[in-house]
Amino acid sequence: MITYRPYEDKDWQAICRIHDRARPDELKGSCDPRGFIPIEQDKEVEDLKRSKKFVACDSETVVGFVGMDEDYLAWLYIDPSHYRKGIGRELLRIGIREIGEGVWTIVLDGNKSAITLYESEGFREFGRFNSENNGYPVTCIKMSRAV
Repeated sequence: MITYRPYEDKDWQAICRIHDRARPDELKGSCDPRGFIPIEQDKEVEDLKRSKKFVACDSETVVGFVGMDEDYLAWLYIDPSHYRKGIGRELLRIGIREIGEGVWTIVLDGNKSAITLYESEGFREFGRFNSENNGYPVTCIKMSRAV
């Protein structure tokens, strides 16, 4: 059974492992795979540390997490061994409840499964911009909840 709870410091290595296992899937179709680096080597690691986080656990094992920075839903990762079990949807809903109706996020243009998930929970595109991921070009989509 999957349970959800606030993040604890003891979860750090688990969420780093989850990020590093899931990030290549996020980059597929969006960015050159050479753009992947482990989260602890990424400049965004400080943003992750600072964010308010919740985790999903299968028994005692952390299998997913969501992280929020004020009204920005900045992090949503599920271990690939637990894809398509509703864990991402529940973590997204936790993030929405925590942030409220002003919630917004950024999704990589090629990440069709994430875009579909966000749209199914009321998010709509409100902008696009070109960026880079560790030196490799990406197109990002800004999405927010329809109000």
